[in-house]
Amino acid sequence: MELLSVIRRWRYRDHFSIREISRRTGLSRNTVRKYLRWDTVEPKFNIPDRPSKLDPYADKLSQMLRQEAGKSRKQKRTTKQLHADLTALGYDGSYNRVAAFARDWKAARQQEQKTCGRGVFVPLAFLPGEAFQFDWSEDWAVIGGERTKLQVAHFKLSYSRAFILRAYPQQTHEMLFDAHNHAFRVLGGVPRRGIYDNMRTAVDKIGRGKERQVNVRFSAMVSHFLFEAEFCNPASGWEKGQIEKNVQDARHRLWQPQPGAIADVWAEEVGCLMQLSRPFDGFVEYAKRVSPTCLVHLDRNRYSVPASFANRPVSVRVYPERIVVVAEGQIVCEHRRVFARSHERKSTTTVYDWRHYLAVVQRKPGALRNGAPFAELPPAFRALQQRMLKTPGGDREMVEILALVLQHDEQAVLAAVELALEAGAPTKTHILNLLHRLVDGKPTDAPTIKAPQALTLTTEPQSNVERYDALRRLREARHAS
Repeated sequence: MELLSVIRRWRYRDHFSIREISRRTGLSRNTVRKYLRWDTVEPKFNIPDRPSKLDPYADKLSQMLRQEAGKSRKQKRTTKQLHADLTALGYDGSYNRVAAFARDWKAARQQEQKTCGRGVFVPLAFLPGEAFQFDWSEDWAVIGGERTKLQVAHFKLSYSRAFILRAYPQQTHEMLFDAHNHAFRVLGGVPRRGIYDNMRTAVDKIGRGKERQVNVRFSAMVSHFLFEAEFCNPASGWEKGQIEKNVQDARHRLWQPQPGAIADVWAEEVGCLMQLSRPFDGFVEYAKRVSPTCLVHLDRNRYSVPASFANRPVSVRVYPERIVVVAEGQIVCEHRRVFARSHERKSTTTVYDWRHYLAVVQRKPGALRNGAPFAELPPAFRALQQRMLKTPGGDREMVEILALVLQHDEQAVLAAVELALEAGAPTKTHILNLLHRLVDGKPTDAPTIKAPQALTLTTEPQSNVERYDALRRLREARHAS
Protein backbone atom coordinates (compact mmCIF):
# COMPACT_ATOMS: atom_id res chain seq x y z
CA MET A 1 0.00 0.00 0.00
CA GLU A 2 2.82 2.43 0.87
CA LEU A 3 4.63 1.61 -2.39
CA LEU A 4 1.46 2.31 -4.38
CA SER A 5 1.08 5.66 -2.63
CA VAL A 6 4.73 6.58 -3.37
CA ILE A 7 4.36 5.62 -7.06
CA ARG A 8 1.22 7.76 -7.39
CA ARG A 9 2.94 10.76 -5.77
CA TRP A 10 6.04 10.48 -7.98
CA ARG A 11 3.92 10.23 -11.12
CA TYR A 12 1.03 12.65 -10.51
CA ARG A 13 2.59 15.12 -8.09
CA ASP A 14 6.30 15.16 -8.95
CA HIS A 15 5.78 14.24 -12.66
CA PHE A 16 8.49 11.55 -12.76
CA SER A 17 8.69 9.44 -15.90
CA ILE A 18 7.75 5.76 -15.92
CA ARG A 19 11.40 4.92 -16.55
CA GLU A 20 12.56 6.94 -13.53
CA ILE A 21 9.95 5.36 -11.25
CA SER A 22 10.95 1.91 -12.49
CA ARG A 23 14.61 2.68 -11.76
CA ARG A 24 13.87 3.92 -8.23
CA THR A 25 11.53 1.10 -7.22
CA GLY A 26 13.16 -1.80 -9.04
CA LEU A 27 9.81 -2.68 -10.61
CA SER A 28 9.35 -3.24 -14.32
CA ARG A 29 7.80 -0.44 -16.35
CA ASN A 30 4.81 -2.65 -17.14
CA THR A 31 4.22 -3.21 -13.44
CA VAL A 32 4.43 0.54 -12.76
CA ARG A 33 1.94 1.21 -15.57
CA LYS A 34 -0.38 -1.45 -14.17
CA TYR A 35 -0.34 0.19 -10.73
CA LEU A 36 -1.04 3.60 -12.25
CA ARG A 37 -3.92 2.22 -14.36
CA TRP A 38 -5.74 0.97 -11.29
CA ASP A 39 -8.95 2.93 -10.82
CA THR A 40 -8.74 2.35 -7.10
CA VAL A 41 -6.24 3.59 -4.55
CA GLU A 42 -6.85 0.67 -2.20
CA PRO A 43 -4.88 -2.57 -2.19
CA LYS A 44 -6.33 -5.74 -3.66
CA PHE A 45 -5.06 -8.01 -0.91
CA ASN A 46 -4.34 -8.05 2.81
CA ILE A 47 -1.00 -9.10 4.21
CA PRO A 48 -1.65 -11.72 6.91
CA ASP A 49 -0.94 -10.46 10.39
CA ARG A 50 1.14 -12.59 12.72
CA PRO A 51 0.08 -11.50 16.18
CA SER A 52 2.07 -12.08 19.32
CA LYS A 53 0.59 -13.53 22.48
CA LEU A 54 1.62 -10.29 24.17
CA ASP A 55 -0.42 -8.04 21.84
CA PRO A 56 -3.67 -8.19 23.91
CA TYR A 57 -1.67 -7.19 26.99
CA ALA A 58 0.57 -4.54 25.38
CA ASP A 59 -1.49 -1.58 26.64
CA LYS A 60 -1.63 -3.06 30.15
CA LEU A 61 2.15 -3.66 30.18
CA SER A 62 2.79 -0.11 28.93
CA GLN A 63 0.63 1.22 31.74
CA MET A 64 2.58 -0.87 34.28
CA LEU A 65 5.90 0.42 32.92
CA ARG A 66 4.71 4.03 33.14
CA GLN A 67 3.70 3.48 36.76
CA GLU A 68 7.04 1.90 37.59
CA ALA A 69 8.94 4.75 35.89
CA GLY A 70 7.47 7.18 38.41
CA LYS A 71 8.66 5.19 41.43
CA SER A 72 12.00 5.30 43.21
CA ARG A 73 14.61 2.68 42.34
CA LYS A 74 13.98 0.57 45.45
CA GLN A 75 10.23 0.54 44.97
CA LYS A 76 10.28 -0.51 41.30
CA ARG A 77 9.17 -4.03 40.46
CA THR A 78 11.39 -6.24 38.32
CA THR A 79 10.47 -7.45 34.85
CA LYS A 80 9.93 -10.94 36.28
CA GLN A 81 7.35 -9.53 38.69
CA LEU A 82 5.60 -7.76 35.79
CA HIS A 83 5.61 -11.05 33.88
CA ALA A 84 4.02 -12.77 36.88
CA ASP A 85 1.31 -10.07 37.04
CA LEU A 86 0.51 -10.55 33.34
CA THR A 87 0.39 -14.32 33.82
CA ALA A 88 -2.20 -13.80 36.54
CA LEU A 89 -4.26 -11.81 34.02
CA GLY A 90 -4.21 -14.71 31.54
CA TYR A 91 -0.99 -14.17 29.55
CA ASP A 92 0.56 -17.54 28.65
CA GLY A 93 3.54 -16.33 26.62
CA SER A 94 7.24 -16.40 27.46
CA TYR A 95 9.17 -14.13 29.80
CA ASN A 96 11.59 -13.20 27.01
CA ARG A 97 8.78 -11.52 25.04
CA VAL A 98 7.87 -9.38 28.07
CA ALA A 99 11.52 -8.51 28.70
CA ALA A 100 12.04 -7.47 25.06
CA PHE A 101 8.93 -5.27 25.18
CA ALA A 102 10.14 -3.63 28.39
CA ARG A 103 13.61 -2.98 26.91
CA ASP A 104 12.13 -1.37 23.80
CA TRP A 105 9.75 0.74 25.87
CA LYS A 106 12.53 1.99 28.13
CA ALA A 107 14.84 2.68 25.16
CA ALA A 108 12.16 4.75 23.43
CA ARG A 109 11.50 6.70 26.62
CA GLN A 110 15.18 7.38 27.19
CA GLN A 111 15.59 8.48 23.58
CA GLU A 112 12.86 11.07 24.05
CA GLN A 113 14.50 12.51 27.16
CA LYS A 114 18.17 12.00 26.24
CA THR A 115 19.08 15.32 24.58
CA CYS A 116 16.58 17.77 26.05
CA GLY A 117 15.54 18.77 29.49
CA ARG A 118 11.86 18.70 30.35
CA GLY A 119 9.97 21.59 28.73
CA VAL A 120 12.72 22.53 26.25
CA PHE A 121 11.84 22.35 22.55
CA VAL A 122 13.12 23.39 19.12
CA PRO A 123 10.98 25.94 17.21
CA LEU A 124 9.57 24.57 13.96
CA ALA A 125 9.36 26.40 10.62
CA PHE A 126 7.44 25.33 7.52
CA LEU A 127 7.41 26.33 3.86
CA PRO A 128 4.20 27.39 2.09
CA GLY A 129 2.14 24.33 1.20
CA GLU A 130 4.55 22.00 3.01
CA ALA A 131 2.39 20.56 5.78
CA PHE A 132 -0.82 20.58 7.76
CA GLN A 133 -1.59 19.31 11.26
CA PHE A 134 -4.72 17.42 12.33
CA ASP A 135 -6.21 16.53 15.69
CA TRP A 136 -9.51 15.77 17.43
CA SER A 137 -10.97 17.41 20.52
CA GLU A 138 -14.05 16.79 22.63
CA ASP A 139 -16.52 19.50 23.55
CA TRP A 140 -20.11 19.83 24.66
CA ALA A 141 -23.00 21.79 23.22
CA VAL A 142 -26.73 22.05 23.91
CA ILE A 143 -28.58 20.83 20.81
CA GLY A 144 -32.35 20.58 20.81
CA GLY A 145 -32.39 21.10 24.56
CA GLU A 146 -29.99 18.19 25.24
CA ARG A 147 -26.38 18.45 26.35
CA THR A 148 -24.53 16.69 23.52
CA LYS A 149 -20.90 15.60 23.30
CA LEU A 150 -19.20 16.79 20.10
CA GLN A 151 -16.06 15.42 18.45
CA VAL A 152 -14.38 18.42 16.79
CA ALA A 153 -11.93 17.91 13.91
CA HIS A 154 -9.13 20.55 13.86
CA PHE A 155 -7.27 21.07 10.59
CA LYS A 156 -4.50 23.71 10.39
CA LEU A 157 -2.01 24.76 7.70
CA SER A 158 1.47 24.85 9.26
CA TYR A 159 2.75 27.88 7.29
CA SER A 160 -0.12 30.38 7.28
CA ARG A 161 -1.83 28.83 10.34
CA ALA A 162 -5.18 29.10 8.60
CA PHE A 163 -7.48 26.52 10.16
CA ILE A 164 -10.91 24.97 9.94
CA LEU A 165 -13.00 23.27 12.63
CA ARG A 166 -15.86 20.86 11.96
CA ALA A 167 -17.93 19.06 14.61
CA TYR A 168 -19.14 15.46 14.38
CA PRO A 169 -20.97 13.03 16.67
CA GLN A 170 -18.19 10.40 16.58
CA GLN A 171 -14.48 9.96 15.84
CA THR A 172 -14.88 7.30 13.15
CA HIS A 173 -13.38 6.73 9.72
CA GLU A 174 -16.24 8.26 7.76
CA MET A 175 -16.09 11.40 9.94
CA LEU A 176 -12.32 11.64 9.46
CA PHE A 177 -12.62 11.34 5.68
CA ASP A 178 -15.41 13.91 5.54
CA ALA A 179 -13.32 16.36 7.61
CA HIS A 180 -10.44 16.08 5.11
CA ASN A 181 -12.74 16.57 2.11
CA HIS A 182 -14.17 19.76 3.61
CA ALA A 183 -10.82 21.05 4.87
CA PHE A 184 -9.04 20.73 1.51
CA ARG A 185 -12.04 22.31 -0.24
CA VAL A 186 -12.24 25.29 2.14
CA LEU A 187 -8.48 25.87 2.39
CA GLY A 188 -8.06 25.75 -1.37
CA GLY A 189 -5.79 22.74 -1.94
CA VAL A 190 -3.75 19.91 -0.46
CA PRO A 191 -0.42 20.34 1.40
CA ARG A 192 2.34 17.85 0.68
CA ARG A 193 2.54 16.38 4.18
CA GLY A 194 0.08 15.68 6.99
CA ILE A 195 1.10 15.47 10.66
CA TYR A 196 -1.03 13.31 12.97
CA ASP A 197 -0.91 11.70 16.35
CA ASN A 198 -1.42 7.93 16.61
CA MET A 199 -5.21 7.99 16.45
CA ARG A 200 -7.03 4.68 16.08
CA THR A 201 -8.65 5.67 12.80
CA ALA A 202 -5.18 5.97 11.23
CA VAL A 203 -2.79 3.64 13.08
CA ASP A 204 -3.61 -0.01 13.75
CA LYS A 205 -0.35 -0.75 15.55
CA ILE A 206 2.60 1.33 16.77
CA GLY A 207 5.99 -0.18 16.01
CA ARG A 208 9.50 0.73 17.04
CA GLY A 209 10.48 4.35 16.43
CA LYS A 210 8.54 5.72 13.47
CA GLU A 211 7.27 2.33 12.30
CA ARG A 212 3.50 2.26 12.04
CA GLN A 213 0.97 -0.27 10.79
CA VAL A 214 -1.35 2.17 9.04
CA ASN A 215 -5.04 1.45 8.59
CA VAL A 216 -5.96 0.38 5.05
CA ARG A 217 -8.79 2.89 4.57
CA PHE A 218 -6.64 5.74 5.93
CA SER A 219 -3.86 4.75 3.51
CA ALA A 220 -6.41 4.81 0.68
CA MET A 221 -7.33 8.41 1.54
CA VAL A 222 -3.65 9.46 1.74
CA SER A 223 -2.98 7.89 -1.65
CA HIS A 224 -6.07 9.57 -3.12
CA PHE A 225 -4.98 13.07 -2.09
CA LEU A 226 -1.26 12.38 -2.82
CA PHE A 227 0.14 13.72 0.46
CA GLU A 228 2.51 11.97 2.87
CA ALA A 229 1.24 11.05 6.33
CA GLU A 230 3.63 11.50 9.26
CA PHE A 231 2.87 10.29 12.79
CA CYS A 232 4.22 11.77 16.00
CA ASN A 233 5.90 9.72 18.69
CA PRO A 234 3.48 8.51 21.38
CA ALA A 235 2.69 11.15 24.02
CA SER A 236 4.69 13.78 22.09
CA GLY A 237 2.18 16.51 21.47
CA TRP A 238 4.91 19.10 20.97
CA GLU A 239 5.69 17.54 17.60
CA LYS A 240 2.44 19.09 16.35
CA GLY A 241 2.27 21.99 18.75
CA GLN A 242 0.32 24.27 16.41
CA ILE A 243 -2.76 22.08 16.35
CA GLU A 244 -2.45 21.28 20.07
CA LYS A 245 -2.54 25.02 20.78
CA ASN A 246 -5.42 25.38 18.36
CA VAL A 247 -7.40 22.81 20.32
CA GLN A 248 -6.82 24.74 23.55
CA ASP A 249 -7.88 28.19 22.42
CA ALA A 250 -10.20 27.51 19.46
CA ARG A 251 -13.33 28.50 21.37
CA HIS A 252 -11.85 31.86 22.33
CA ARG A 253 -10.51 32.57 18.85
CA LEU A 254 -13.84 31.77 17.21
CA TRP A 255 -15.51 34.66 19.03
CA GLN A 256 -12.72 37.21 18.59
CA PRO A 257 -11.77 39.24 15.48
CA GLN A 258 -9.09 37.43 13.51
CA PRO A 259 -5.89 39.34 12.75
CA GLY A 260 -5.50 40.20 9.09
CA ALA A 261 -2.02 38.66 9.00
CA ILE A 262 -3.39 35.11 8.83
CA ALA A 263 -5.60 35.92 5.85
CA ASP A 264 -2.69 37.56 4.05
CA VAL A 265 -0.28 34.67 4.63
CA TRP A 266 -2.98 32.14 3.76
CA ALA A 267 -3.50 33.89 0.42
CA GLU A 268 0.22 33.42 -0.18
CA GLU A 269 0.13 29.75 0.79
CA VAL A 270 -2.88 28.85 -1.38
CA GLY A 271 -0.74 29.19 -4.50
CA CYS A 272 1.70 26.57 -3.15
CA LEU A 273 -0.90 23.94 -2.31
CA MET A 274 -1.46 20.93 -4.58
CA GLN A 275 -4.58 21.10 -6.70
CA LEU A 276 -7.59 19.47 -5.09
CA SER A 277 -8.91 16.46 -6.99
CA ARG A 278 -12.40 15.00 -6.68
CA PRO A 279 -13.58 14.39 -3.08
CA PHE A 280 -12.53 11.12 -1.49
CA ASP A 281 -15.42 8.63 -1.28
CA GLY A 282 -14.91 8.24 2.44
CA PHE A 283 -17.29 5.50 3.52
CA VAL A 284 -16.83 2.56 5.85
CA GLU A 285 -18.38 -0.67 4.57
CA TYR A 286 -19.97 -3.42 6.64
CA ALA A 287 -21.39 -6.76 5.54
CA LYS A 288 -24.91 -7.20 6.91
CA ARG A 289 -27.79 -9.62 6.51
CA VAL A 290 -31.30 -8.25 6.07
CA SER A 291 -33.76 -9.54 8.68
CA PRO A 292 -37.13 -11.14 7.80
CA THR A 293 -38.71 -7.77 8.71
CA CYS A 294 -36.59 -6.07 6.00
CA LEU A 295 -34.22 -4.32 8.42
CA VAL A 296 -30.44 -4.00 8.80
CA HIS A 297 -28.82 -3.14 12.15
CA LEU A 298 -26.13 -0.46 12.53
CA ASP A 299 -24.93 1.28 15.71
CA ARG A 300 -27.95 0.15 17.78
CA ASN A 301 -30.30 1.52 15.10
CA ARG A 302 -32.27 -0.22 12.35
CA TYR A 303 -32.89 0.83 8.74
CA SER A 304 -35.39 -0.61 6.27
CA VAL A 305 -34.42 -2.30 2.98
CA PRO A 306 -36.70 -3.22 0.03
CA ALA A 307 -38.60 -6.41 0.74
CA SER A 308 -37.02 -8.22 -2.21
CA PHE A 309 -33.73 -8.33 -0.26
CA ALA A 310 -35.15 -9.83 2.96
CA ASN A 311 -32.99 -12.65 4.40
CA ARG A 312 -30.19 -11.82 1.95
CA PRO A 313 -26.67 -10.42 2.46
CA VAL A 314 -26.03 -6.77 1.60
CA SER A 315 -23.25 -4.21 2.09
CA VAL A 316 -23.88 -1.09 4.17
CA ARG A 317 -21.71 1.92 3.30
CA VAL A 318 -21.62 4.36 6.19
CA TYR A 319 -21.09 8.09 5.65
CA PRO A 320 -21.22 10.84 8.29
CA GLU A 321 -24.76 11.92 7.39
CA ARG A 322 -26.24 8.92 5.53
CA ILE A 323 -26.03 5.19 4.96
CA VAL A 324 -26.16 3.50 1.55
CA VAL A 325 -27.24 -0.12 1.13
CA VAL A 326 -25.60 -1.92 -1.82
CA ALA A 327 -26.39 -5.36 -3.22
CA GLU A 328 -25.25 -7.09 -6.39
CA GLY A 329 -23.18 -4.05 -7.34
CA GLN A 330 -26.18 -1.69 -7.30
CA ILE A 331 -27.38 0.91 -4.78
CA VAL A 332 -30.54 -0.49 -3.20
CA CYS A 333 -31.57 2.39 -0.94
CA GLU A 334 -30.31 5.29 1.15
CA HIS A 335 -31.27 6.61 4.59
CA ARG A 336 -30.39 9.62 6.66
CA ARG A 337 -28.07 8.40 9.41
CA VAL A 338 -29.48 8.54 12.93
CA PHE A 339 -27.48 9.38 16.04
CA ALA A 340 -28.54 9.36 19.68
CA ARG A 341 -27.91 12.87 21.02
CA SER A 342 -27.95 11.73 24.62
CA HIS A 343 -25.14 9.35 25.59
CA GLU A 344 -27.31 8.02 28.43
CA ARG A 345 -30.09 6.89 26.10
CA LYS A 346 -29.78 3.24 25.05
CA SER A 347 -33.02 2.88 23.06
CA THR A 348 -33.05 1.73 19.44
CA THR A 349 -34.34 3.92 16.63
CA THR A 350 -35.89 2.31 13.56
CA VAL A 351 -35.91 4.26 10.29
CA TYR A 352 -38.60 3.04 7.89
CA ASP A 353 -39.33 3.79 4.26
CA TRP A 354 -42.91 2.61 3.67
CA ARG A 355 -42.18 2.09 -0.03
CA HIS A 356 -39.88 -0.81 0.90
CA TYR A 357 -42.87 -2.79 2.23
CA LEU A 358 -45.30 -2.36 -0.68
CA ALA A 359 -44.41 -5.76 -2.12
CA VAL A 360 -45.32 -7.35 1.23
CA VAL A 361 -48.68 -5.62 1.76
CA GLN A 362 -49.68 -6.40 -1.83
CA ARG A 363 -49.68 -10.05 -0.72
CA LYS A 364 -50.87 -9.31 2.84
CA PRO A 365 -53.10 -6.18 2.65
CA GLY A 366 -54.30 -6.70 6.21
CA ALA A 367 -50.86 -5.69 7.48
CA LEU A 368 -51.50 -2.15 6.28
CA ARG A 369 -53.79 -1.33 9.21
CA ASN A 370 -51.18 -1.66 11.96
CA GLY A 371 -47.96 -1.82 9.94
CA ALA A 372 -45.28 0.28 11.67
CA PRO A 373 -43.67 1.43 8.38
CA PHE A 374 -46.99 3.01 7.31
CA ALA A 375 -47.39 5.13 10.43
CA GLU A 376 -45.59 8.04 8.72
CA LEU A 377 -47.40 8.17 5.38
CA PRO A 378 -47.82 11.61 3.78
CA PRO A 379 -50.94 13.44 5.14
CA ALA A 380 -52.98 12.87 1.97
CA PHE A 381 -52.33 9.12 2.07
CA ARG A 382 -53.15 9.03 5.79
CA ALA A 383 -56.49 10.77 5.25
CA LEU A 384 -57.33 8.41 2.41
CA GLN A 385 -56.35 5.37 4.49
CA GLN A 386 -58.66 6.41 7.34
CA ARG A 387 -61.59 6.51 4.91
CA MET A 388 -60.65 3.41 2.93
CA LEU A 389 -60.23 1.10 5.92
CA LYS A 390 -63.83 1.77 6.98
CA THR A 391 -65.18 0.02 3.87
CA PRO A 392 -65.07 -3.71 3.02
CA GLY A 393 -62.05 -4.44 0.85
CA GLY A 394 -60.71 -0.96 1.49
CA ASP A 395 -57.34 -2.23 2.70
CA ARG A 396 -56.62 -3.97 -0.61
CA GLU A 397 -57.80 -0.94 -2.60
CA MET A 398 -55.61 1.32 -0.45
CA VAL A 399 -52.59 -0.91 -1.13
CA GLU A 400 -53.25 -0.72 -4.89
CA ILE A 401 -53.35 3.09 -4.67
CA LEU A 402 -50.09 3.21 -2.69
CA ALA A 403 -48.48 0.89 -5.25
CA LEU A 404 -49.07 3.53 -7.92
CA VAL A 405 -45.91 5.29 -6.67
CA LEU A 406 -43.91 2.37 -8.10
CA GLN A 407 -44.99 3.27 -11.67
CA HIS A 408 -45.74 7.02 -11.39
CA ASP A 409 -44.19 10.08 -9.80
CA GLU A 410 -45.11 10.12 -6.13
CA GLN A 411 -46.03 13.81 -6.17
CA ALA A 412 -48.46 13.21 -9.04
CA VAL A 413 -50.13 10.38 -7.11
CA LEU A 414 -50.38 12.60 -4.01
CA ALA A 415 -51.92 15.39 -6.09
CA ALA A 416 -54.52 12.97 -7.50
CA VAL A 417 -55.39 11.74 -4.00
CA GLU A 418 -55.76 15.30 -2.69
CA LEU A 419 -58.09 16.21 -5.60
CA ALA A 420 -60.19 13.08 -4.98
CA LEU A 421 -60.46 13.92 -1.28
CA GLU A 422 -61.53 17.48 -2.07
CA ALA A 423 -64.17 16.18 -4.48
CA GLY A 424 -65.52 13.84 -1.80
CA ALA A 425 -65.12 10.74 -3.99
CA PRO A 426 -61.83 9.09 -2.97
CA THR A 427 -62.18 5.83 -4.87
CA LYS A 428 -59.53 3.95 -6.76
CA THR A 429 -61.27 4.55 -10.09
CA HIS A 430 -61.57 8.28 -9.48
CA ILE A 431 -57.97 8.57 -8.35
CA LEU A 432 -56.72 6.67 -11.43
CA ASN A 433 -58.77 8.95 -13.67
CA LEU A 434 -57.33 12.06 -12.02
CA LEU A 435 -53.79 10.63 -12.14
CA HIS A 436 -53.99 9.93 -15.87
CA ARG A 437 -55.35 13.43 -16.48
CA LEU A 438 -52.46 14.92 -14.51
CA VAL A 439 -49.92 12.81 -16.37
CA ASP A 440 -51.44 13.66 -19.77
CA GLY A 441 -51.75 17.36 -18.91
CA LYS A 442 -55.55 17.40 -19.18
CA PRO A 443 -57.78 19.54 -16.91
CA THR A 444 -59.00 17.75 -13.79
CA ASP A 445 -61.99 20.03 -13.08
CA ALA A 446 -65.34 18.86 -14.50
CA PRO A 447 -66.76 21.42 -17.01
CA THR A 448 -69.93 23.33 -16.09
CA ILE A 449 -72.94 22.14 -18.11
CA LYS A 450 -75.79 24.58 -18.85
CA ALA A 451 -79.08 22.76 -19.55
CA PRO A 452 -81.32 23.99 -22.40
CA GLN A 453 -84.41 26.01 -21.43
CA ALA A 454 -86.69 23.17 -22.57
CA LEU A 455 -85.11 20.82 -20.04
CA THR A 456 -85.54 23.16 -17.12
CA LEU A 457 -87.38 21.43 -14.25
CA THR A 458 -90.58 23.26 -13.32
CA THR A 459 -92.25 20.87 -10.89
CA GLU A 460 -90.06 18.91 -8.55
CA PRO A 461 -91.19 15.30 -7.88
CA GLN A 462 -92.44 14.51 -4.40
CA SER A 463 -91.92 11.29 -2.53
CA ASN A 464 -95.21 9.39 -2.08
CA VAL A 465 -95.22 5.76 -0.91
CA GLU A 466 -99.00 5.38 -0.79
CA ARG A 467 -99.04 4.10 -4.35
CA TYR A 468 -96.94 1.11 -3.29
CA ASP A 469 -99.65 0.26 -0.73
CA ALA A 470 -102.25 0.50 -3.50
CA LEU A 471 -100.30 -1.90 -5.67
CA ARG A 472 -100.05 -4.31 -2.73
CA ARG A 473 -103.82 -4.19 -2.13
CA LEU A 474 -104.50 -4.77 -5.83
CA ARG A 475 -102.25 -7.85 -5.83
CA GLU A 476 -104.01 -9.27 -2.75
CA ALA A 477 -107.42 -8.79 -4.41
CA ARG A 478 -106.29 -10.76 -7.48
CA HIS A 479 -105.08 -13.65 -5.35
CA ALA A 480 -108.35 -13.69 -3.41
CA SER A 481 -110.37 -14.01 -6.64
